[in-house]
Amino acid sequence: MSLPTILVADDDRSIRTVLSQALGRGGYQVRTTAQASTLWQWVEEGEGDLVITDVVMPDENGLDLIPRIRRIRPDLRVVVMSAQSTLMTAVKATQRGAFEYLPKPFDLKEVLAVVARALATPATPVQPLAPAQPDEQMSLIGRSVVMQDIYRIIARLTTSDLTVMINGESGTGKELVARALHDYGRRRAGPFVAINMAAIPRNLIESELFGHERGAFTGATSRVAGRFEQAAGGTLFLDEIGDMPPEAQTRLLRVLQDGEFTTVGGTMPIRANVRIIAATHRDLRQAIRAGTFREDLYYRLNVVPMRLPPLRERVEDIPLLARHFLNENAEGAGSARVLDDQAMAQLQAYRWPGNVRELENLMRRITALHPQESIGADIIAAELAEASNTAPPGEGAGGGTAETLAEAVERHLRRFLSSGQDGMPLSDIYDKVIAEVERPLITMTLAATRGNQIRAAAMLGLNRNTLRKKIRDLDIPVVRGGA
Repeated sequence: MSLPTILVADDDRSIRTVLSQALGRGGYQVRTTAQASTLWQWVEEGEGDLVITDVVMPDENGLDLIPRIRRIRPDLRVVVMSAQSTLMTAVKATQRGAFEYLPKPFDLKEVLAVVARALATPATPVQPLAPAQPDEQMSLIGRSVVMQDIYRIIARLTTSDLTVMINGESGTGKELVARALHDYGRRRAGPFVAINMAAIPRNLIESELFGHERGAFTGATSRVAGRFEQAAGGTLFLDEIGDMPPEAQTRLLRVLQDGEFTTVGGTMPIRANVRIIAATHRDLRQAIRAGTFREDLYYRLNVVPMRLPPLRERVEDIPLLARHFLNENAEGAGSARVLDDQAMAQLQAYRWPGNVRELENLMRRITALHPQESIGADIIAAELAEASNTAPPGEGAGGGTAETLAEAVERHLRRFLSSGQDGMPLSDIYDKVIAEVERPLITMTLAATRGNQIRAAAMLGLNRNTLRKKIRDLDIPVVRGGA
């Protein structure tokens, strides 16, 4: 029995070499090319059991090949890889019929797992969606691993009406994800209707959701359609679902079970033709234990759980986000602002209790209040300090409860100590934890001294040579020319 053959197309020689070696060791035959035209020739000739293709190649976009491959060889699965690690890339790959999307840089173990799964999955007819045409400048931005996972989940859900539960802290972008699920999904031609449970008085929530008939209560002078009717054919986004009162939870559960509802004061059932996406910043399992949220409703809503990471868990995305928000506000400010290395390092060292929303507000404020083109660490430090000083007592700049340094370290250590692989304890914990504390400490001290290493060493109580060694060992960016 011959070994499966993998066709690899990528214009990067090093990528072709790495994949060829890894797949060869995995027990596959491999053919590689830098040209989309050569890959197409092989496919036409009936070669290959699986295709792995890059998106950007010299002669053709790899995404454009997928529908053509599907037409002549519907059983041939295609895995797309790309350094353009955006939501649009993941969605387009899925819409055109790709089996899987892998952002670069990729993990070779994951590649081998995807290849094995693709070859083992029975061939089924795929009906690619017509391409969606929403604004490609969406605010879901990030190239971190956690954001790539979110993009892939959104892409996989474009062909489904499954109920989704989004969990994340305030300011992480839960409504943006809900809108993306709608804009790229099967119901995108229908309306997207959002309702925030925390913003509606408890006695009005049922009327807001299901509508009411004339005379249903004092002041109901005419029939009013609720959000379920308004969202017919589209998506209903139930934001802050954890704040829904118990009586409304019971009615919502009945709608999810029966697929129909009645208006307040009405008797005729109405078919619920909506896709439900819910979101919360609360721990609903804790709310279930406390008796404030129905367990049966939780399981009805939590069909596809999605966790949005706080900004502090994806600091590598901060430069992309900051530049995006600065450019977004550049037109009204007359010219674009640029963050220098120290300013960017300080942004990445900050905890961001208000998450992406706090970063967006900071960039707006800087654009409006600071006319200079280059923004340094002193401006960032002053703005962050001002935001903290104007926050309500007991809260940080992002609105979260104040946290002592010891509490923050303890919270981080709980995650750190539980992250061992295969149940085995981590090694060199002391050095790793000290390094994690040292980097932001030194980075922010250098920012406060505008790169002056003599002053920074004095503030830290370190010898200047010791500070230089730590800067080098921890790969901390510094402003050249600082004394």
